[in-house]
Amino acid sequence: MRDRSNEMTPNVVGAAELAAKKSAVDEKGQLARVSIEGVKFRPTRPVPHEDGHVTEVARASWEILETPVVQVHVTTTFSGRVRAWGLHQRGSDRLFVVSGLVRIVVFDGRKDSPSFGQINEFTVSDKNPGLLVIPPNLYHGWKNIGTNEATIINMPDRMYDYEKPDALDLPWDSEAAGRLIPYNWQSCSVVISRGPA
Repeated sequence: MRDRSNEMTPNVVGAAELAAKKSAVDEKGQLARVSIEGVKFRPTRPVPHEDGHVTEVARASWEILETPVVQVHVTTTFSGRVRAWGLHQRGSDRLFVVSGLVRIVVFDGRKDSPSFGQINEFTVSDKNPGLLVIPPNLYHGWKNIGTNEATIINMPDRMYDYEKPDALDLPWDSEAAGRLIPYNWQSCSVVISRGPA
């Protein structure tokens, strides 16, 4: 079959503005993305039963959980709001979207990483759940792209230290974020024209 992904229809108004659609999955149903070194995603699924649905969030037997769960907290995000960019120097976040439709983005700014400069995007919801593990020193954040308040569980691998939090923030709408991270939260798109600083 001929690949027509890069062809444009010349006799259609607006043809120059059209962009080829990219599939979120491959032909086997696996997420089609370039993975950032150390980032892991384990899809889960809601299982129907006579009273509703049950979805596993985490199990000690899953290889994705290399260390025990030591703390669990829930965060909510209003529709259209962005919570980014955060970075932990020592701990990993383990995120699970309970409700809502959320775009989670991870940027690898580690200069010695084989995936330096890459962006990973994950669109997750209660209908498309999964456990996302984000290791230390990766910028990450999310946007609620749905219409309702989103609920996200985090099960970090280190307990929160109230005296010395392992939490660094770079406001998503700051000049520095725009210069350092090639991602536009307003359009939820990777900025192709430039790389990381």
